[in-house]
Amino acid sequence: MVIKNKRGWIEILEAFISIMLVAAVILIAISKGNISEDVSEKIYKVEISILREIQTNDELRAEIGSLDNSTMPLSWDNFPAEVKAKIVERTPNYLECIGRICNLDNTCNFDGTVQQKNVYSESVIISSTILYGVVYRKLNLFCWQKG
Repeated sequence: MVIKNKRGWIEILEAFISIMLVAAVILIAISKGNISEDVSEKIYKVEISILREIQTNDELRAEIGSLDNSTMPLSWDNFPAEVKAKIVERTPNYLECIGRICNLDNTCNFDGTVQQKNVYSESVIISSTILYGVVYRKLNLFCWQKG
């Protein structure tokens, strides 16, 4: 009778170890799924979201289109107030973003310096109809993580 009881306990222990192994594999698979989203993908999604919102807003497009060609490229310090406010409003707390507006034939490079940070850039073409025809501008957004 003693042999049967030991055999039962061994089977229970084997079943418990099997369940623990399966649970560990499932937990590892789930945790890797959550970590897999890269920070850069997240930042690019934020940038694209902000740029699309500006691109589809008639008032903001008109404000960008009405800028004088002699002021191009336009740095963040001289940005149109409503466009700048929209970018600041939509920027998450963990990011810092600035913009730059250029004519299509100009390069819209990042003109600042950020120490030991990755700077992520996205751009969009803004078209607006003003008195003298259709105006095309390029709006670049540059973002990096704070801290």
